[in-house]
Amino acid sequence: MNQRRSVETVAILGASPKPDRYAYQALQLLHEYGHRTLPINPAFDEILGEKCYPRISDAPGAIDTVTLYLGESRSNTLIDEIIGVKPRRIIMNPGAENSALAAKAEEAGIEVVEGCTLVMLRTGQF
Repeated sequence: MNQRRSVETVAILGASPKPDRYAYQALQLLHEYGHRTLPINPAFDEILGEKCYPRISDAPGAIDTVTLYLGESRSNTLIDEIIGVKPRRIIMNPGAENSALAAKAEEAGIEVVEGCTLVMLRTGQF
């Protein structure tokens, strides 16, 4: 069955309601693995029946992991806000790598992983 260590609260930054997008597939798989998900995207009110928050700072409660689905040009303006919610870890999915965010996160003691959330979940590395 599912190999998971524990249930985490995961913010999906760049969440999408489009089934062909990896952000959508990650949201769906995180659900399947029993994680609490917080979709973040100002363009949508809800995704997969979950309230979608316009900003990561609007999401309620502590966030364990931020899984990033925004390119560097879009995430650069969010660096301070992402660091400000003090996640334990940031996963930079392929195409979402951001060296400035990674440097600031590491300075703040936040683990940075360059990897694919979908692969990490399916291989028990999440």
